[in-house]
Amino acid sequence: MTDYAARRITMVDTQVRPCDVTKFPVIDAMLRVERELFVPREKREAAYIGENVDLGDSRVVLDPRTLGKMLDYLNIQNDELVLDIGVGLGYSSALISRLSEAVVAVEDEPGRMAEAEETLGRVGADNVVLHCGALAEGAAQHGPYDVIMLQGAVEHMPDNILEQLKDGGRIACIFNEEALGIVKIGHKLNGKVNWRFAFNAAAPVLTGFERHKAFTL
Repeated sequence: MTDYAARRITMVDTQVRPCDVTKFPVIDAMLRVERELFVPREKREAAYIGENVDLGDSRVVLDPRTLGKMLDYLNIQNDELVLDIGVGLGYSSALISRLSEAVVAVEDEPGRMAEAEETLGRVGADNVVLHCGALAEGAAQHGPYDVIMLQGAVEHMPDNILEQLKDGGRIACIFNEEALGIVKIGHKLNGKVNWRFAFNAAAPVLTGFERHKAFTL
């Protein structure tokens, strides 16, 4: 029988901590949340490898290093509301639920959302609100948000997503730039988001966040 608890410890000790993830709440969440429950059953043996886990349809569970570093940079507080976009089967939202007051988790595929809802309930993440809809629409009716996080890459960031971020809030996502993946952290001040480079990472581009193609004859 696989000892997933031991694998979680190894994941944190060999993939997360060495990448300068130092905030205790993030480390604690990654040690406690059962990552293997949030990947397809046939891929549970691969849940703790240091790579993205494929969910199909160009969607992934971000690798532990990338997800841990993004959470560390965001420094989510226990009185904050978080918008989590493209949650797949819900792993990121389960982690964020331990850091925040509440999470609004957006997923566009009803089957994945139903599975996420069941698993989040199983692990006691009762402060997660699941929202089924287009990823690029976010969930404005529940906002504005202190923090926004995207579980995949973007080529273009829609203005309406940034409008859902509170002034003084933070956003983290992977930008695909000339075949390179770059994680940037944005801080919203006086209605404008200022982006800063954080680290390199890679993931498929989320639906609705593709670069607009110029029309040519």
